[in-house]
Amino acid sequence: MTYQVLARKWRPKKFADLVGQEHVVRALLNALDKGRLHHAYMLTGTRGVGKTTIARILAKSLNCQHTEHGEPCNQCDSCRQIDAGRFVDVLEIDAASNTGIDNIREVLENAQYAPTMGQYKVYIIDEVHMLSKSAFNAMLKTLEEPPEHVKFILATTDPQKVPITVLSRCLQFVLRNLNSTQVHDHLVYVLQQEHIAYEDPALWLLGRAAAGSMRDALSLLDQAIAIGSGKVTESDVRNMIGAVDKSYLYALLEALAVRDGQALLAKAEEMACCAVGFDSALTELALLLQRLTILQSVPAVGADDPEYAALTRFAGLFSGEQIQLYYQCVLRGKADLPLAPDEKAGFVMTLLRMLAFAPLAALNTQRLHGQIDGTQLHDVPVNNKQIDNIATVSEENSPASVSEALSETASYATTEVPVTLETEIIEKK
Repeated sequence: MTYQVLARKWRPKKFADLVGQEHVVRALLNALDKGRLHHAYMLTGTRGVGKTTIARILAKSLNCQHTEHGEPCNQCDSCRQIDAGRFVDVLEIDAASNTGIDNIREVLENAQYAPTMGQYKVYIIDEVHMLSKSAFNAMLKTLEEPPEHVKFILATTDPQKVPITVLSRCLQFVLRNLNSTQVHDHLVYVLQQEHIAYEDPALWLLGRAAAGSMRDALSLLDQAIAIGSGKVTESDVRNMIGAVDKSYLYALLEALAVRDGQALLAKAEEMACCAVGFDSALTELALLLQRLTILQSVPAVGADDPEYAALTRFAGLFSGEQIQLYYQCVLRGKADLPLAPDEKAGFVMTLLRMLAFAPLAALNTQRLHGQIDGTQLHDVPVNNKQIDNIATVSEENSPASVSEALSETASYATTEVPVTLETEIIEKK
């Protein structure tokens, strides 16, 4: 038996099966149910978000013999033939290979004839932006006032290349990219229906790697199943898409927490030896820092996350200001990576920048509580008198006094001394 890829096997057959395009589905179902049908529709969006799929479902609904509130029945002859691509009144045209005026003229000449089997003649023109200027001009009049039995459904990934005169004659729907949660949930459903074993973290990785495209996600899932010999595992997916092992990221955060530059360099060298993609490493590190910020702000979020315990521990090692600063350092490092002598050098410099910069109040708090060895701390004293006051208060072991002194130091650092990224550079004493 010939194997059918998941992206084709699980292509939605009705509006209810679509994922993530509720705004389009609601508008089309209401129009079909109330009989308020436009003569031309324009579907725009990136690859794999459902443009052609929606066009085919709409064509079925227009010609279905037993529609229910706009949904096609998928049982009548019209629905089955449209699904099989054999319905003579639904013509799907690839504008990328039929760009000329002669191709469009043939379509327009046939449009005047009544449908043979269905209620409407439906012309689905995919990648319509590829048509030539003369082809667009030839279809303008027909597109504006087509015969009652003709409906046009245009789809494109690049609406900016479609003439405004064409756009103004169509009812335009912009399809959104799918988020990783929507992709993950649909992959779970597909794997359960296929009775294939999987590890949940692997599906989250696929959801992010798909970059908003459900077709890409299903294609990657096919590849992951092949690599795993019938199952989907996190390690296989990480190797397949080049995702970074979380143990590397946790080790980097551990080294940053104790300000251990030697450990940072050693871990970067280990990652280089394992051929870890440093661009991906910075992306994953930024996502990890974002999750820590969310956990600090709303601790209850993600309590069912299998990594919740580890994330909670790291969220307690850094202040909110530190994580925000590290996040900006990572984003800047990722932007500068193409300009670096090589990826490893850019990655190492990003780590050293994170080690070098820290909010002054955070540094003095760590120093006061002994989290940083005095021989390794290279911070700029906020004020010698204030540092002495903090040390004196700490010797008296008065928590209230320590808190008051820290508050005074933080206030001084943030109000009396204008702090910029450059003035936070750590100098040796």
